[in-house]
Amino acid sequence: MFSTHNFQGSPLTHQPSSPQTWSQRFTGTLHPAIATFNASISFDIALIEYDLTGSQAHAQMLAHTGIITDGERDQLISGLESIRHEYRRGDFCPGIALEDIHLAVEKRLTELVGDVGKKLHTARSRNDQVGTDIRLYLRHQIDEIRQQLGQFQTVLVEQAEQSVETIIPGYTHLQRAQPISLAHHLLAYFEMMQRDWERLGDIYRRVNVSPLGACALAGTPFPIDRHYTAQLLEFQDVYGNSLDAVSDRDFAIEFLCAASLILVHLSRLAEEIILWSSQEFHFVTLTDRCATGSSIMPQKKNPDVPELVRGKAGRVFGHLQALLVIMKGLPLAYNKDLQEDKEPIFDGVSTVKTCLEAMTILMGEGIVFNRERLGMAVTEDFSNATDVADYLANKGVPFREAYNLVGQVVRTCIASGKLLKDLTLEEWQAVHPQFDPDIYTAITPRQVVAARNSYGGTGFNQVRQALITARTRLADNNQTLLKRK
Repeated sequence: MFSTHNFQGSPLTHQPSSPQTWSQRFTGTLHPAIATFNASISFDIALIEYDLTGSQAHAQMLAHTGIITDGERDQLISGLESIRHEYRRGDFCPGIALEDIHLAVEKRLTELVGDVGKKLHTARSRNDQVGTDIRLYLRHQIDEIRQQLGQFQTVLVEQAEQSVETIIPGYTHLQRAQPISLAHHLLAYFEMMQRDWERLGDIYRRVNVSPLGACALAGTPFPIDRHYTAQLLEFQDVYGNSLDAVSDRDFAIEFLCAASLILVHLSRLAEEIILWSSQEFHFVTLTDRCATGSSIMPQKKNPDVPELVRGKAGRVFGHLQALLVIMKGLPLAYNKDLQEDKEPIFDGVSTVKTCLEAMTILMGEGIVFNRERLGMAVTEDFSNATDVADYLANKGVPFREAYNLVGQVVRTCIASGKLLKDLTLEEWQAVHPQFDPDIYTAITPRQVVAARNSYGGTGFNQVRQALITARTRLADNNQTLLKRK
């Protein structure tokens, strides 16, 4: 099998554009500005490792089917590997004169191995070639992003394990609703990230289909073996229709959908951290590891990391929209519009990865939960009102009747500046004779949380079980990724 892993190379060196003659069909040359406009080498250089790997597999197949000799295959594979080493050393830096990475590699290969290099493109088009490259690239990036998701989930679980019995206000409509376990709140984000992890796995299957051999749009008269190259490149399947093979970008749109959802989830948590770190909430304190100050106000500590994540979400959403608009009006098969698929994909990958890294650091060492403040917060509101209604319902009072009674009690308390815990037993029994002294235990924040022991609820026993399940999922996810290596 050939390596399909990505490596960092040297920065792209831009070169002046030069005339390009495609075949004897052309007698003129491109205007230099059009040559620059037409070129993609400035960004598709990111595909070079994958292009080399795909080309090596193609050469192997050409020999396997007798289209070239074994000796020619060995020359091609060796020459392509030499280009790989040149690139990693920073010695191969093609400019816009070569338009794209595919032509750049072919030209350099011919320089290295002579005319046999010109045989590499037999039974292949840049259309199926770039489709193969982008799938190899995205397949690798999906695995890396899933690994990062696992790291972020691990940090969430570690924080949750320390916070099972830390009680915080739970909100609906950004109004205090019911007290909950902080661990339960953190594990909600674990669940979101688990869906993201699984979603990327589903998309991986559709990325992992080989278009190589579809050629420009109609296949080829050469006796190629598409399944052979798919096997060499560890693709699970091959496209069954050559037109679809070279023009499909559904998998890229799906990836950007998944990337957008990851950023949605990160941005929601980012928003909460921004609120929680404000003086109005003061639920968390930002550490110096993940916060900056103001250039003019010396007292400030700014939540830059979550604010940037919240902002970068829109960037990824824009990439998704761009690719949808590119694809919506394209007739079959390949069109030059598809050159515009790469920058959204590349930047989408980069943005998701940097945001996951930043949020993992933030949650691991960038915030400290102010547990004393959290404990006070759940004693200064009416978030235990539902539990009063539940108390009466458990004693046979119809819930809607109990609900209305408690609403009247809350209204009276607000008017008199009291909380529910401040009412005397006589005041409770004046509302309804079913109230007994145990009402005071029933409405303590700890009991309110502990009582919600239904499956998936915030009860402490349920949260501890959820943590066990989360650890099991993380182990299973890691095993899945290890099998791929």
